[in-house]
Amino acid sequence: MKKILHTGLTAALIFTSFTAFSQELAKGYVYHDANGDGKKQRREMGLPAVSVSNGQEVVQTDEKGYYEIGLKDGQLLFVIKPSGFTVALDSLNKPQFYYIHKPSGSPELKYAGSAPTGALPKEINFAMTATEEADDFTALIFGDPQPYTLEEVDFFDRGIVSEVVGIRDVAFGLSLGDLVGDDLDLFTPYAKAVAKVGLPWYNVMGNHDQNYDVDKDEWADETFEAHFGPSAYAYNVGKVHFIVLDDILWPDPRDQQGYWGGMRPDQLDFLRNDLKYVPKDHLIVIAMHIPLAEEGDSFRDEDRQEIFDLLEDFPYTLSLSAHTHLQKQDYFFREDGWKQDKPHHHYNVGTTSGDWYKGTLDENGVPVSTMRDGTPKGYALIDFEGNQYKIRYQVAGKSSDYQMEIFAPKVLEKDKRTTAGIFVNFFMGGEGDEVLIRFDEGEWKAMGKVEDYDPSYLVDLFEWDVTEELIEGRRPSNPAQSKHLWRGAIPAKLKAGEHVVRIQATDRFGQVHSGEAKFKVVEKK
Repeated sequence: MKKILHTGLTAALIFTSFTAFSQELAKGYVYHDANGDGKKQRREMGLPAVSVSNGQEVVQTDEKGYYEIGLKDGQLLFVIKPSGFTVALDSLNKPQFYYIHKPSGSPELKYAGSAPTGALPKEINFAMTATEEADDFTALIFGDPQPYTLEEVDFFDRGIVSEVVGIRDVAFGLSLGDLVGDDLDLFTPYAKAVAKVGLPWYNVMGNHDQNYDVDKDEWADETFEAHFGPSAYAYNVGKVHFIVLDDILWPDPRDQQGYWGGMRPDQLDFLRNDLKYVPKDHLIVIAMHIPLAEEGDSFRDEDRQEIFDLLEDFPYTLSLSAHTHLQKQDYFFREDGWKQDKPHHHYNVGTTSGDWYKGTLDENGVPVSTMRDGTPKGYALIDFEGNQYKIRYQVAGKSSDYQMEIFAPKVLEKDKRTTAGIFVNFFMGGEGDEVLIRFDEGEWKAMGKVEDYDPSYLVDLFEWDVTEELIEGRRPSNPAQSKHLWRGAIPAKLKAGEHVVRIQATDRFGQVHSGEAKFKVVEKK
């Protein structure tokens, strides 16, 4: 009997010791860093009711700004920035809101992760600086920079970043994953390029940002974490609560091959626990890499449903993704599992790399890289007003007025029937948007929305196949059907001469955009 008791006691001590080693108690203060030195002074006040997380649980600071939370080896501890405060930035404008807890460092990987962090400090304090943060602000959104080489980092730098360096009246920037293209040594060149913009810059992890030489999804973000911090986190600006999620399951749990869109239980726990402390009248913006739904089984259904369930009591929501190198507006209704009468808006953002840096070279030697659905490469600007938002898409290198590409025949024969039509690729268009057409000073008529290939893209693509001389650059990808294409018929009795076709498009935000093109009608001699 004594032997059994002794054995049981030993096992209990081993288990207790293992538990103590695997999870420690992190504690400290979130405080107003009045003198800006990054060190908590006695007179510097703690900030109450600020959320702190280990990537799964979320706690809030008490009236003195004090918190305690369990922290396991491998977890990152981070503060969820409250509105009206900022955190320090590093030399590359990356917000420093986290602490990496990896006492022995990351596993040995092809691309290095975190160095050993040693024993947990007695206190981990998060410094905050008070700032005047308006409820109305703008965010700059990049989809998939995705350079595979240093040359493509340069294309990204000169083709996108140079255009927004020093941009004014923008609160922060956010890249929606695929920061690089599999070569994680390019994280630093990417970050150096983005730092030139001059804004605090947040990052989402993409499937091309992962450590592929791991067999557990928990380790797939080791290098990302070493460079950018947690792959799931949150922060507040004004009356908007931003949640960044890693929605890539690696390896695919179905067959251990490739990846799948979805989340682990601990990541869903973080979302659940974080939302407990968010006011219901705030706008929830969820930023991810893989869209919530695509053709085929690209996203695990039960994970999408769990997200929808957790958002049931939040009437103001928006989700963002990239990944597809296309642009489209998706809407989720009750029949899709959404729990509210007003549909959920998911914006799949066009990419800064466009069609993976393909196409002809512009006057600066940068690939034009129009996406397969005819959307030119570019970036988005989201204007927030309290818990409302409007989105603008900015085509790289073009005026902000350039919101559509109009395809019209160059010349038509008078009084001869034609199968030709007028096509309008309205880059930010979606279901329910109104696109009107008129010829010369005639009456406005509604155009019909179609799902088809953008003819302007086809013309540029097939130039590569009919040319008898090599074209500098890389042949574009084969086309994908556009989700924002409209078609209008050409009147049969147009007079000989030049005609103007005018387009007016109104998006879901009530923003009106216009464009025009010209063509000729000639009499056959």
